[in-house]
Amino acid sequence: MAKMVKKNDRYTYRVTWSDDDNKYVGLCAEFPSLSWLARTPEGALKGIRNVVKDVIRDMQDNGETIPGPIAGKRYSGKFMVRVPPKVHRDLTIQAAESGISLNRLASLKLSQ
Repeated sequence: MAKMVKKNDRYTYRVTWSDDDNKYVGLCAEFPSLSWLARTPEGALKGIRNVVKDVIRDMQDNGETIPGPIAGKRYSGKFMVRVPPKVHRDLTIQAAESGISLNRLASLKLSQ
């Protein structure tokens, strides 16, 4: 028997305004192809949560892998970023002049 969809799904939702549609749009980070338009932010959130619930049910019925919530994942704090050599050199100089490591400088810039 398939696992039932939980009402509190723990996915990452966002509601934003769409100038093109003149409505609020509900989005889910774990399901980037889905959206829901509504006249109110509350309606957009409710709509996208219902769409996600329906898609999960369909995925379960078809034996597909369902994405886990981003909030439940563990992160190491490490990832690699490739930049052009000149950018690497310029950042290294900026870090040295600031008296901090290149990692600390990158972290500060990314958190802004």
